[in-house]
Amino acid sequence: MTEHVRWGILGTGKIARTFAQGLQQTPGAVLAAVASRDGAKAAAFAAEFGVAASFDSYQALVDAADIDLVYIGTPHPMHAENALMALAAGKGVLCEKAFTVNRREAELVVAAARARGLFLMEAMWTRFMPALAAVRRLVDAGTIGTPTQLSADFGFVAPTDPAHRVINHALGGGALLDLGIYPLSIATALLGPVHSVVASADMGPTGVDLQTAFTLKHANGAMSVCACSLTAVTPCELTIAGPLGQVRMNSRFHCATSINVTLTDGSAYQLPTPYLGNGYVHEIVEAQRCWQAGLLESPGMTLDDTLALMGVMDDIRGQIGLRYAADH
Repeated sequence: MTEHVRWGILGTGKIARTFAQGLQQTPGAVLAAVASRDGAKAAAFAAEFGVAASFDSYQALVDAADIDLVYIGTPHPMHAENALMALAAGKGVLCEKAFTVNRREAELVVAAARARGLFLMEAMWTRFMPALAAVRRLVDAGTIGTPTQLSADFGFVAPTDPAHRVINHALGGGALLDLGIYPLSIATALLGPVHSVVASADMGPTGVDLQTAFTLKHANGAMSVCACSLTAVTPCELTIAGPLGQVRMNSRFHCATSINVTLTDGSAYQLPTPYLGNGYVHEIVEAQRCWQAGLLESPGMTLDDTLALMGVMDDIRGQIGLRYAADH
């Protein structure tokens, strides 16, 4: 086992920068290289973060000998291609959500990792945050009884420039892939597999969903009501409830610093749930732990979980009429 884990980052956009900041805050993490199709952008990123190497091609980075794990922070439609490239080069992969554009692509990536015996994980950082762990403990302890209902929302006002990634159809834009995955992922983490889904959306002029709402019926009979928006600043809260009360992950639930518990016996209290660094530290620690232990996936975000989530999003997109080039 090496003392440090050497990371390479594909992409130099906003999410890649946030991840690089997380690496700086994580013990044992070394950002060894960054790649962009624009060599100048890669060089500037490397200079800003003190990265030893920068490349003007993704292939050059994954082929580098001194990289252990590759983080993929490119636009959604490039995830599958980039992940397959890194896996073919023998590298472990942490791939940003949404993992791919659809389940078909996700299955190809997962099959490649399993065939090569390489570590692969979806970078759903919220799965590893202290707030979610605290909610799990309360639910497992029976504090609110067996949960039967969950509600969650995630919304902000996106840029209106049609070329911007979040509303650009060619770049996999839209509220669902960018934001809806958050409530969907945590709903399934807390209530289990999805049995069925009913969805509705407001489609924008660029052909992507500006707002999507969906109701999930879980295999155990519990239900979730989730919404995401690129046109409204929503509370960004998640509440899980059962016969004995409710637990609320407070505003910006995906990175909540506290949770509120309200019970039918009249008691109510708040629990602090601070996180390390910018929050990405927790998923980085988990990826490094798994890789160093020789695990091929994380028990906190399994590959079967990822495949199931991609399948649910395929179902939602089918209902709202949203198709991307990768679907054809």
